[in-house]
Amino acid sequence: MTTHPQVQRARMLYEMMRPEEAREAVGRHLAENPDDHQAWSLLGQCLLTLGQYSEAFAAALESLRLEPGFLDAHFVRGYALRHLGRLEEAEAAQRLAIRIDPCAWGPRRQLAELMLELAPDRPEEALEHAEVAVREGPEDTYTWVTMHKVATFHERTELADEAIRQILRVDPTHTLAVTVSTEREAAKAGTSAARAAELYAGGLAAAPHSDALRKDLDRAVYRMLRGTRWLALLCLVMAAVTVDVFPSGGEAKELPVHLGTRLWALTLMAVVWGFGAWRRYRRLRTGAQLTVFALVRRSFWPRVVLGQAAWATLCALLLVALPWSERTVPQVLFWLALVPNLLSISHDRDKV
Repeated sequence: MTTHPQVQRARMLYEMMRPEEAREAVGRHLAENPDDHQAWSLLGQCLLTLGQYSEAFAAALESLRLEPGFLDAHFVRGYALRHLGRLEEAEAAQRLAIRIDPCAWGPRRQLAELMLELAPDRPEEALEHAEVAVREGPEDTYTWVTMHKVATFHERTELADEAIRQILRVDPTHTLAVTVSTEREAAKAGTSAARAAELYAGGLAAAPHSDALRKDLDRAVYRMLRGTRWLALLCLVMAAVTVDVFPSGGEAKELPVHLGTRLWALTLMAVVWGFGAWRRYRRLRTGAQLTVFALVRRSFWPRVVLGQAAWATLCALLLVALPWSERTVPQVLFWLALVPNLLSISHDRDKV
């Protein structure tokens, strides 16, 4: 079967992920050669990619009118019917395509996914079609994505994991595979917020169009910002102990506290922030660092958390930096720093 050069050019454009240009090219060809069934089928594929399912269905029907046994047209017809909600007709179309060519992986993977909706309690058939698809198309990510869907739906964990590994083998930047593998690594027990942010930033570098990874990175950075509040409260407690804000045991320290003691407390507070926040921030990937500033700029709760941490730290600095001669004002400062943090610390966990 000879393919017209203009149709070949249009198919090349389609395979280069330029469906709009491919549709225009094949449309010009069909204006002069309306009886080219291959061109009608390719037009249907372009329309499917552009989300125009009714038009794709009509193009497939025209191709089948001209050549009733054309495999690609049956596939396009079934694909369009599925997205139009006519699942039983879509199943019949893909089964007919499989009868024409049992080794065609496109109809196999579509039928496997259709079985998840039409026969969710019968995993064997869906898995069988998915296995044939990956056997016939092992170097195509679409077949492995279908295997991952089917295996995940039917709780075949090992098979789903293998599908992700194979997708990454074929395409290390595949959005689904990078997202799943990154989320799995970040979800391991004991993973810190900083480590999770690094993983998500690395995943986004490989798959920049993953909305899931972007949201995960925002949440990890927010966890880091919430952690700074604990550093601030630690500094506040250190300052309160240094100045002996709330004397116990009946014997209070003489005020003002010696300058050397207060300088030592300031040094310890600097160490807390240096190792607990600044050093950790500097070791983050650039993407995670940029997310910190972006999240604070665009979201309310990160600003609240950061503001509370800054306020508590400022109060701690005032407690140890000034030579207080009585305890009333330091006690007020302590409660002004502590109470706002305690009021929100258990309610703002999932605000991002």
